[in-house]
Amino acid sequence: MPSKVSCLYLLTVVCWASALWYLSISRPTSTYVGQMSLPIRKTVKPHKNITFTNIHTRPLNPHAFEFVINEPKKCESVTPFLVILISTTHKEFDARQAIRETWGDESTFTDIPILTIFLLGRNTDDVLNQMVEQESQIFHDIVVENFIDSYHNLTLKTMMGMRWVATFCPKAQYVMKTDSDIFVNMDNLIYKLLKPNTKPRRRYFTGYVINGGPIRDMRSKWYMSRDLYPDSKYPPFCSGTGYVFSADVAELIYKTSLHTRLLHLEDVYVGLCLRKLGIHPYQNSGFNHWKMAYSLCRYRRVITVHQISPEEMHRIWNDMSSKKHLRC
Repeated sequence: MPSKVSCLYLLTVVCWASALWYLSISRPTSTYVGQMSLPIRKTVKPHKNITFTNIHTRPLNPHAFEFVINEPKKCESVTPFLVILISTTHKEFDARQAIRETWGDESTFTDIPILTIFLLGRNTDDVLNQMVEQESQIFHDIVVENFIDSYHNLTLKTMMGMRWVATFCPKAQYVMKTDSDIFVNMDNLIYKLLKPNTKPRRRYFTGYVINGGPIRDMRSKWYMSRDLYPDSKYPPFCSGTGYVFSADVAELIYKTSLHTRLLHLEDVYVGLCLRKLGIHPYQNSGFNHWKMAYSLCRYRRVITVHQISPEEMHRIWNDMSSKKHLRC
């Protein structure tokens, strides 16, 4: 006959197995498991006096990440006309340096204050993290939060940029979000689009507007499951390769994101937040989200060009800078 100790042990095992089975079937499924670094939230028991109001004010995505590299005093001595947020990865030092030496050079416009900030998460390789920390100590233009830097966390990276502007640079007039393989025609961006001598716009958002729907092919880079996004159409959104908005929108998007289910497609997600805010993005054909063969006259007409290598960036910048006196 089994002893009391063995019976209690068996009962404990059965109870743990039942509890784990219950948790496994009651936990909601998500395609983000193992892909998106989301904070773990403890289950809170509802109080008897709960209301619909305080349900809606509880953050769905609290963005509970900390800055591990930051430049909190970047805007203390200057009020930027434009803050440029550049999404990059740890290994792209050459691209960051090319941007610093070309269109992202903060001293290009002596009478128009511009800030350039590179956005990163944490890498799984500590050596790469240390290299970025050393780079930050030299250039003071890098911001990092402690989520894992990956393609599926690009949304977190952009929300980090929105948070940074809203927290540390709220008096800036405009913000541009772009990528490290983009060439930006700064003259067109500053003088033709934003026009420093005009009244600053509010609730303004522009770029290459896309009207499309989710791709259900699992082999696609832009695959979106029905569980994550059941609708057949996305709201209008600007290509993540480059878009510009008034600085007040940074705080609005960040706060809206706290109550909006995360999607790994960053530009689509920003479009969802804009729809909630009632802000319609303006189409601007100057933003190109594809590669374009270089010619002086062609590049003079655009604001952004995609898939530009560091070497090309230097060559294009030098050519355009040395030939400003030429007409097309």
